[in-house]
Amino acid sequence: MTTPKTPAQAAPAAPASPQPPDVAALRRQIRSTALKALGRAVGKSVLIGLSTFAIVLLLWLAVLAFFGISPYIAKGPLDVWEFLVVDEDAAANRAVLGANLGVTMGHAFTGFIVGLVVAILGAVLFRVSKGAESALMPVAVLLRSVPLIALAPVIILIFGTGSQGSVAVIGGIVVLFPALVTMVFGLKAASPEMLDVVAVYGGGTLTAVRKVALPGALPSLFAAIRISVPGAITGALLVEMLSTGDGIGFSTLQYIPQAKFADLWAAVVVVTAISLALYFVVQVLETIVLTRMGMNTDRRN
Repeated sequence: MTTPKTPAQAAPAAPASPQPPDVAALRRQIRSTALKALGRAVGKSVLIGLSTFAIVLLLWLAVLAFFGISPYIAKGPLDVWEFLVVDEDAAANRAVLGANLGVTMGHAFTGFIVGLVVAILGAVLFRVSKGAESALMPVAVLLRSVPLIALAPVIILIFGTGSQGSVAVIGGIVVLFPALVTMVFGLKAASPEMLDVVAVYGGGTLTAVRKVALPGALPSLFAAIRISVPGAITGALLVEMLSTGDGIGFSTLQYIPQAKFADLWAAVVVVTAISLALYFVVQVLETIVLTRMGMNTDRRN
């Protein structure tokens, strides 16, 4: 006679519950993948920067060799190195160049901030109001099309010779137009689907710009900054030649009649090197930020 099974014995065995995922391990894997992608992107940017410096150096040597310019006037990389490092007066040379460079970078920073802020505010205004874009964009185009060397005397007359106002306006004009066009393009490239989501939830135009257009325009913002950095330095050199009478821009005008060609070449080389270095620093920062935000770092506006 068989013993009847109890309900507990008769019930089939319950399937084993799935093991919860190891969240910590998953996070480590995601972080490791992100860091590898970031390292590759940063390494690529650094490699491009070093390659650019090498190409500029080779072009410098090639131009000197091809055109056969007198060594008294044309200086090569070794001549600049001796002037800044090897010569007995190298420390004094570096001190003079460093003082002028500090003045120039201050002027460049002023023009950079003014031009970039006006460009960003203008791009946001154009995104919000088509009428403002139709009215003000021709003014920006006019400022770009008229040679700045022709506008500079009027600007200096209004703001005064050597004034910070002339520095801000002249430097800002150099930066303004390319940064404005880049930012306008970036804000107009916002996802229509995301804009529709904001509209469905009752958001207005400013909300759409703040929540969708501006975050999506980060690649364009970094592109505008990259373009603006060398432009700001160019504007600073121009305003020093025409208005302030100091910095590297004015000193280069003095070096030529005084036949200080080593000083001239050293100043040009240092300014060019700093422009390239700042450009690629911004590019590396762009790569880091966009990679961390999951954006495509290969996008270039």
